[in-house]
Amino acid sequence: MPFKLLRHGLGARPRRMWHDRPLKDRYDVVIIGGGAHGLACAYYLARDHGVTDVAVLEKSYIGSGGSGRNTAILRSNYLTPEGVRFYDASLDLYEGLSADLDFNVMFSRRGHLTLAHDDGSVRTMRRRAEVNRLEGVDSRLVFPDELASICPQLDLSDRPRFPIHAALYHPPGGIIRHDAVVWGYARGADERGVDIHQYTEVTGIDVAAGAVTGVQTTRGPVAAGTVLSATAGWASDLAAMAGLRLPLDTFPLQACVTEPLKPFLDVVVVSGSLHVYISQSGRGELVMGASVDPFTSYSTAGSLDFLEGLSGHVLELFPFLSQVRILRQWAGLCEMPPDYSPLMGVTPVRGFFLDAGWGTYGFKASPICGKTLAELIATGRTPGLIHPFRLSRFAEFDPVGEKGAAAVGH
Repeated sequence: MPFKLLRHGLGARPRRMWHDRPLKDRYDVVIIGGGAHGLACAYYLARDHGVTDVAVLEKSYIGSGGSGRNTAILRSNYLTPEGVRFYDASLDLYEGLSADLDFNVMFSRRGHLTLAHDDGSVRTMRRRAEVNRLEGVDSRLVFPDELASICPQLDLSDRPRFPIHAALYHPPGGIIRHDAVVWGYARGADERGVDIHQYTEVTGIDVAAGAVTGVQTTRGPVAAGTVLSATAGWASDLAAMAGLRLPLDTFPLQACVTEPLKPFLDVVVVSGSLHVYISQSGRGELVMGASVDPFTSYSTAGSLDFLEGLSGHVLELFPFLSQVRILRQWAGLCEMPPDYSPLMGVTPVRGFFLDAGWGTYGFKASPICGKTLAELIATGRTPGLIHPFRLSRFAEFDPVGEKGAAAVGH
């Protein structure tokens, strides 16, 4: 019997995954937001660039925000070449993340189906498939005869109000355990000397002569020459503290899970027309969600309207689930830019960097966000992968129109 297993069996307490260290009055880098993005950036700063005088500040416990309120679906079959390259690089990092962190993040490659219910949707899926193939991403259009073998549980008859004409099939897509990703990055960053401060809310950002000089927190001021905003839902408020106005609107995004069922759904299924997506977790729960709520809000409460609409749309696809019970629901906050692509990189305030505007698609980008922003902070050079997502693109009339692949971006 392995010694580690014997030690746990005898009641020995496991080692803390990260430490509670005193909050210093100065750091080289302060990262606001203790989710997957912020922790990944801290990890890659330490691992790849030797920058370890870093503080990650989280107003609650790590992973309590968007990282703990998403549905952990991974894919790279986006619509624009810029988006496809970016998310495919993230998917590559995710596939090797367990080995990299020496921590099981429970990545499961399932395949990903985006359904088309009319001729217009079929044309869009064909276009996406061609863009994906040109960028070297495995993605193709499939029709009902092949769909029947990929996901035989779907109602492929002509009885539904929205019959399925075709689907974009993306075999590399899958799911992951979101809290494991957060814990793995936190442990890896902590082992390399990064300070992780939970329950430390940033209440102000200090700026002098056009450059950031530090932050104000509920535990006192912290000086820093570099500050990264890596929050989900609150980026506009943080940017305003530095005197910036961001082109973002914040909407709730609701999701829910059912009681555990025997495994039957091997792929992730998404329907943009029905505004629904569904996958099955390793515990057997069906994880389901829809598009963002139709109004701006900072509320994370669930609603009956969401459950009623979602249930009807799920039953359009899987009529046999009518007796399955929903156990719980929740909501997260999504910041939606005008072109449905993120805001990353430098800002007009020197030393203040953005990792924001992630809409419904932020968690799947966590590794590549952390890696590229760490490179930017350490070297001062913007990596090519994130250059298209610069804040200045709106003033330059150079948007990255991703709505077709990200409006129900799961």
